[in-house]
Amino acid sequence: MTPNPADILRRQRARESAARTYARSFPIVPVRASGMTVEGADGRRYLDCLSGAGTLALGHNHPVVTEAVRRTLDSGAPLHVLDLATPQKDDFTEALFATLAAGFRDRARVHFCGPAGTDAVEAALKLTQTATGRRGLLAFTGGYHGMTAGALAVSGNVAVRAPVPGGAAEVTRLPYPYAYRCPFGVGGERGAQIAAAYTERLLDDPAGGVVPSAAMILEVVQGEGGAVPAPDGWLREMRRITAEREIPLIVDEVQTGVGRTGAFWAVEHSGVEPDVIVMSKAIGGSLPLAVIVYRDDYDGWAPGAHTGTFRGDTLAMAAGAATLRFVAREGLAGRAAAVGARMTSRLDGLRTELPVIGDVRGRGLMIGVELVDPQAAPDGCGARPAAPRLAAAVRAACLDRGLIVELGGRYDATLRLLPPLTITDEEAEVVLDRLSDAIAQVTAQATAGPHLAGRSS
Repeated sequence: MTPNPADILRRQRARESAARTYARSFPIVPVRASGMTVEGADGRRYLDCLSGAGTLALGHNHPVVTEAVRRTLDSGAPLHVLDLATPQKDDFTEALFATLAAGFRDRARVHFCGPAGTDAVEAALKLTQTATGRRGLLAFTGGYHGMTAGALAVSGNVAVRAPVPGGAAEVTRLPYPYAYRCPFGVGGERGAQIAAAYTERLLDDPAGGVVPSAAMILEVVQGEGGAVPAPDGWLREMRRITAEREIPLIVDEVQTGVGRTGAFWAVEHSGVEPDVIVMSKAIGGSLPLAVIVYRDDYDGWAPGAHTGTFRGDTLAMAAGAATLRFVAREGLAGRAAAVGARMTSRLDGLRTELPVIGDVRGRGLMIGVELVDPQAAPDGCGARPAAPRLAAAVRAACLDRGLIVELGGRYDATLRLLPPLTITDEEAEVVLDRLSDAIAQVTAQATAGPHLAGRSS
């Protein structure tokens, strides 16, 4: 019997919490999926440029993943074993360590966390606080690290933090280099240099209000923050500044990892070696899995210091190991760099034709298209006001055309593209055709009718 999508959506609206998110933006009922294509219960097909918020490195139901899952099920392996040693865990650890830089790998430890990236962030914060005996944390504007207490405290979005009283630690918010909307009003490389100088001077100022820091946590490319890439030089400065002050550096690779940005781990672009790497999403091959990998000299935990029931998902480890090896063997990080560069170049070329496109940025297949009000005056850096209502209209127009894209960034005005690393050249062209057509149509409607460009109040 074919399910009635309208009935399913109605029941979920009635029963699910008001906190649901993606279901509001995409009123579809997926019943089948393969690669980049999702089929709804109504028979419509969509190209998925959300990929489980970056989880599906190989797309939906890739044969490498499904074969690993079937093989594990057929073997009779236990599916739940807390944190006991299993052949699947050992194999996953081998596959994971093989992706790490030699200098880091040779002295690394791994901790298996609860199934979500936010738990891995909590583990990283707790690890460094235990090792240093300090409580303060350094985090960045625009950052996003999860929805549990500590992860939320180091995230930059005030709207999601405000309802949660208290905090896990005292957090100092530092400026993240955002060329289009530079916090210092200068933009470009100069803005990044000022951001680094500000950070260093603030940490050294005895009256700066910064408590002793247990860690600095950052994203190499901010994901929910709008696909904002950090300059490699700025990252190297953050490593120098933290190393000189014996502050552990945590790099959150939950969304950027496993080839997404054109390197297996995004931090590799800068040559920086962090103290802790937070990993989740793609490492589980589409199933829930989260770990931290860190320098062994920080391994000062007592047994049970950070535990959890679901740290031994056998299927996720099998699927994850298969995914990690496939991405490495097939050179998909390089593929992401090449395809992402072509997509970014074409989108950037549309800015003259479609001035509502204020900025195109990202790295590899982590791309952001920030929409603005083209009729408003630019600021000193040339940036115009964000246009969140127009962005929401474009997202809906994309869905009408069979394309799934999500929003992020300041005011939710950035269209985010996170296609699987297996995207074909033909699929990339179709994505860009549908996206540009949606932007053009919505822009034309906004010009002819009610003004959609401005920020909602």
